[in-house]
Amino acid sequence: MKVLIVTGLSGAGKSSAIDCLEDMGYYCIENIPPALVRSFINLGGTGNGIERAAFTVDVRGGELFADLSDVLREMRGEGIEYRILYLEASDRTLIRRYSETRRTHPMADGGSAITGIRREREMMEMLRQDADYVIDTSNLKTAQLWAEIKHLFEGDHTEKSFMINIMSFGYKKGIPVAGELVFDMRFIPNPYYVKSLRNLTGNNKKIQNFVLKHQVTQDFLEKAMDMIEMLIPYYMKEGKYNLTVCIGCTGGHHRSVAVANELNRRLEEKGRRTTLEHRDLGK
Repeated sequence: MKVLIVTGLSGAGKSSAIDCLEDMGYYCIENIPPALVRSFINLGGTGNGIERAAFTVDVRGGELFADLSDVLREMRGEGIEYRILYLEASDRTLIRRYSETRRTHPMADGGSAITGIRREREMMEMLRQDADYVIDTSNLKTAQLWAEIKHLFEGDHTEKSFMINIMSFGYKKGIPVAGELVFDMRFIPNPYYVKSLRNLTGNNKKIQNFVLKHQVTQDFLEKAMDMIEMLIPYYMKEGKYNLTVCIGCTGGHHRSVAVANELNRRLEEKGRRTTLEHRDLGK
């Protein structure tokens, strides 16, 4: 039996993912206590004809969720093969989704949605690091999410299918917990100190010209491209099919945005699949 654990942040799209997997022929169970996953697998493996099963597990299970790491370790010890699909989205996107649905975040505990989101991110971080697939749904419509899931689980896993997630951020707002690679752009001259550029962002051509004209920026981009290209086959060898690259500067408005845009452009030019997010732009 092929086993898929679907998990991630509340509001990131797990229910939509399960709907897609069900259409793909998976036997799907939502919000199952982790301790029962093994029992179901053992039951399904006794001639019941279930070839593919997907389970959603998240923090709504309360204390039962804490059992997941133990269950996964036991499954590995018993030789049960499984994959983990982790869904996430930016804080801004999750807040908007909860506002639109007028739902309360399960981890808010009477506080604001952002409090619950940050608490949940911290609780889920170790599981995210162990995930085989990570999908950021911030900019994905339901149809796009379904297409991405079908690509991952029905397509061939070649280097062309590898996903590179690029995120710009500002150190003033903290380092993203999601990044496998984190690069600091504060060595590049800062356009903030040029009066005519201060109120622009890295999405503006003038800022891009300023940031990219420096040789040190070009050197960094070349080395970063080399490193990413070098790492992709090693990640795939370990069963990982995505890589999150975080590009930071002081405020997350100028240098990091311009460099992230250019890195994304160069990767797309080489035929790589990418996503692009500017975490702190507009804050």
